[in-house]
Amino acid sequence: MNYFDKVHRWGIIWNIGALLMLLCIPVSISVYVGAWPSGEALLAIMPKLMALYWLTAIVEVITYVPMLGAGGTYLSFVTGNISNLKLPCGLKAMENAKVRANTEEGEVISTIAIGVSAIVTTVIIAVGVLAFGPILPSITGGAFKPAFDQVLPALFGALAAGYFAKHWKTFIAPIVVGCIVLVFSPSMGAGTLMFITIVAAVASVLIMFKLNLLEKKNK
Repeated sequence: MNYFDKVHRWGIIWNIGALLMLLCIPVSISVYVGAWPSGEALLAIMPKLMALYWLTAIVEVITYVPMLGAGGTYLSFVTGNISNLKLPCGLKAMENAKVRANTEEGEVISTIAIGVSAIVTTVIIAVGVLAFGPILPSITGGAFKPAFDQVLPALFGALAAGYFAKHWKTFIAPIVVGCIVLVFSPSMGAGTLMFITIVAAVASVLIMFKLNLLEKKNK
């Protein structure tokens, strides 16, 4: 059994295990309090939830695997917080190591980076809750609230700046397409929007490559 076969085997096992653990929480609560949702209520709400999330679930698999590799994607789906933490960590680690996703080297670097980020995040959150829990509302509210509302845009802006500077031609199409999509559908989910912009980026790069509009470092 080669490396990728082992990654898929253990990735499937741990993802199924994580799913069962998540399902055990509401089941345990229902057993403890002796209250269960009625079948009519589940049948009424499940189609609405499935219609909302099924496309995002499919899109995230299609978009994350080519960027993070199989191991990084499995680990990200177990630990969560992908788009604003695991994805930037994995991409930056592979860039610094000068490896590509879906190679054995890229798989190892991406998986290690995402695993370390999950551990560090857990530790920081635990310390933050214990140390700053009592005073956090006063820090993040009041006059400082507008600044904390922009934490994620600032994070993504800082991460994207380096890529924009190196490959600015490849970012024109996805940015334009993303802005147009948000104008007509401002409530679109992040996963669906990411898939659309990735398709736009790949299509534009192929066109520019055919027209010899890309510099050598972007080829």
